[in-house]
Amino acid sequence: MLRWIFALLLIPFLDAVILAVVVSQTSYLGWVGMVLLVVLTGLVGMLLVRAEGRRTIRKMQRSMAQGKPPTDELLDGGLLIAAGAFLLTPGLVTDAIGFLLVIPLTRIPIRAALKRFVIIPYADKKTGGFASGQVWTFGFPDGGVARDGGSEPTDGGTYDLGADDYTVDADRSEDSYSIDFGNERTSDRADETDEDDDPYAR
Repeated sequence: MLRWIFALLLIPFLDAVILAVVVSQTSYLGWVGMVLLVVLTGLVGMLLVRAEGRRTIRKMQRSMAQGKPPTDELLDGGLLIAAGAFLLTPGLVTDAIGFLLVIPLTRIPIRAALKRFVIIPYADKKTGGFASGQVWTFGFPDGGVARDGGSEPTDGGTYDLGADDYTVDADRSEDSYSIDFGNERTSDRADETDEDDDPYAR
């Protein structure tokens, strides 16, 4: 977060340095011409933002009418808002960034990179993989497959059991089941009661 704040603070400094270099190195373009150039680029950029905003709204309406989520259109709207903010800020660097965000030819790759490297990883981190479908529906996560030859305890004190490590036998005639863990056998019967058992432990 701090590096993003530092980058945003660095942009006005770069604008001031570039303006000073351009004015000092060019004799035909003075401070008045530079100010007029910045104002002109800002006005042209705002007209482009307005046109692209209307086009994005129409695309969003078409996507919603077809029953599709307007994810790309929402990202385009956010990038256009950022482009308007950069174009309203006086300076050559901010104007260049604003034009990169407002022109579709350069905005589409920026949108794809933003979705791939920022939005999807953040959404997966918050939802456990449900945002992109990277969820575990079979087996063990993180490559933790069951080992052959028996179960071994993990660092957390649990056991990874393979398909051959246990069997479950259910008797349809009685309300009971038994689980066989190799050498040990445990059973649970609903009709068996023990007077010494704690009733809250069941």
